[in-house]
Amino acid sequence: MFTRRTIMKTTLAAGAVAVFAPEGTGYAAGGLSWKHFPAGPKGFFRAPVLITGASEAVLIDGGFTYSDGRAVADAIKATGKKLTTIYVSQADPDYYFSLKPIKEAFPEARVIAASDTVAAINGNVEKKLVVWGPQLKENGPQTLADVVIPKAFDDKKLIVDGETIEIVDAEGLASRRYLFVPSLNAVFGGVMIFAGVYVWTADSPTKEQRAAWIANLDKITARKPVIVVPGHMTPDAPTDLSGVAHTKAYLVAFEEELAKAKDSITLKSAMEARFPGLGMGVALDIGSKVATGEMKWG
Repeated sequence: MFTRRTIMKTTLAAGAVAVFAPEGTGYAAGGLSWKHFPAGPKGFFRAPVLITGASEAVLIDGGFTYSDGRAVADAIKATGKKLTTIYVSQADPDYYFSLKPIKEAFPEARVIAASDTVAAINGNVEKKLVVWGPQLKENGPQTLADVVIPKAFDDKKLIVDGETIEIVDAEGLASRRYLFVPSLNAVFGGVMIFAGVYVWTADSPTKEQRAAWIANLDKITARKPVIVVPGHMTPDAPTDLSGVAHTKAYLVAFEEELAKAKDSITLKSAMEARFPGLGMGVALDIGSKVATGEMKWG
């Protein structure tokens, strides 16, 4: 059986250092500040987010490699704040494989995720270790004991120094959610939002799922957030609604081109013409094959 990470393994340079956004990318409002850490191509363009208050901090998602995790841990230490919580929004390894050095640096921090996310991690983590352990070597987990597995948490809010972070489930989609911080008017998009990269559609293989995805993006837009941090983004991508617009435009175009495509090669070529030069090309390659029925996924 194919797995997302099996296909993506050729993109990995195991010893790579994370490529984080420039200093000063966080914004303060309502007593809270935030900073994101987009890791670049060798970290699958993942962008963990740190939210800090007067004395506390919450980390939304980890990354993929230990070097990513150590860099995030150092950034948290530099704030002088107490890391109370690490919330994992997605079951893919690039959302939690980097957590060991962060947890070692902050042993009292709780690591939590929705129960369906925890179940998905437990269901495939050993397969992920088989694929990625030999490639990551000392830069990632090698055994189950090296993996920080979140505890189940199905409440709909987190608290940072009295301020609320809302956990919003995506309607009509299984195990999809994003975070919303009212005092910042900010959306932290998990796996729902992409910027500067091809959109990962393989996990949403049906027209109905992609339509539900678009409907959820419209609801995010309706909130009129001033800050939007995609779950996958290039380090220089803007942190505003443009990521939502890009993801929606991509999904609409994907549907249009799929209806005309005779095979995955045709679909891929059409999408490359409409969205040239984006990162994470493997998302388009696999997404095209899954949508045209040439590959099974999951």
